[in-house]
Amino acid sequence: MRKVYSRVAVASALALCFSVLVGTSAQAAIPTVRIEVGGLSKQIYMHAKLAESLGYYKKYGINVVLTDEAAGASAEDDMLTGSVDFVLGFYDHNIDLRIHGKNTVNVATLLQSPGEVELCRSDLKGTITSVADWAKVKGGVSLGVTGLGSSTNFLTLSLGAHAGVPQTSMHSFVAGAGTTFIAAMKNKAIDCGMTTEPTISQVLDSGLGYVLTDMRYGDLTKAALGGPYPATCVYGREDWVAKHKDLTQRVVDAMMDTTAFIESHTSAEIAAKIPADYYAGTGIAVWEKALDNEKVMYNPTGLMPTSGPRSVLAIDGRGKFASGNWSAADMKNVDLRATYTDYYVLHSKGDIAKAAAIPNYFSTGKGALKA
Repeated sequence: MRKVYSRVAVASALALCFSVLVGTSAQAAIPTVRIEVGGLSKQIYMHAKLAESLGYYKKYGINVVLTDEAAGASAEDDMLTGSVDFVLGFYDHNIDLRIHGKNTVNVATLLQSPGEVELCRSDLKGTITSVADWAKVKGGVSLGVTGLGSSTNFLTLSLGAHAGVPQTSMHSFVAGAGTTFIAAMKNKAIDCGMTTEPTISQVLDSGLGYVLTDMRYGDLTKAALGGPYPATCVYGREDWVAKHKDLTQRVVDAMMDTTAFIESHTSAEIAAKIPADYYAGTGIAVWEKALDNEKVMYNPTGLMPTSGPRSVLAIDGRGKFASGNWSAADMKNVDLRATYTDYYVLHSKGDIAKAAAIPNYFSTGKGALKA
């Protein structure tokens, strides 16, 4: 009898080991993709965390590791060195990088407007009434940006150049976003600064600043910049994307499924899926109102607008050319068509339909990938 019990015990132990190994193997079989975001709590980059909260990365059979970085330029550096696979950042980086010989590609265009606002300190309301007034400030203006080389830096210099402000009158100051931006404004380290929601609402509600230029919506963007400005996108190194087409497709599937959720749900329903600390500084009601006001900035199709790349080149080019960062030859010769692809967005429609029709198809079913 003891032998029988012993055999049963051994068999049970082996079965347990096998099940553990199988479970570990199944977990290991889910490929990991690393995405870095230049400010996870910003509404302009909401897709990254919302997709995770909704379970969409797992739905499409990938494990996504999200990392937060204060500025898009730093996230870009991490992607170039291979520390992360994708960046959720502004499309304009792809043009700038290609001009400088570093080939990246945007695989999904998530925002059709920048969602940015140029705010100025309330005590300057009588002095600075337009961007052109920056040129009239003695010694120039201190302009808050998320980081040197960031999209806010690109856009700020472009706004000034468009209004005829000399580059020597604009002094970029790294103010970040959220608490650091607010502190810079309170301490008068900056005169004006470019930021997004929910920081915009915090500054306005506190009476600390006022809106100088609004780029949250399509018409406002064209009025401020002179043309359309597709912004947030998912981009990575061209060589990495070419070698990992399946993983790229799944990332885009998750992002486009998230776009569909944003388009079909209220701000309150979306807020319920966002971590509470994302709106702790403003309160949930203000966060929801801010999203209501700028929801139109999201790109429902994920496709690059036809005139988008050329417009972004012209808009960024004003500041880049004036500061000597780009030459006329750079702007003429850059291959804009190579800076983005609509391939994965177009194919995501079929994948989203398949995921809806066949539960677990991409996670553990027929469409699952091996690591």
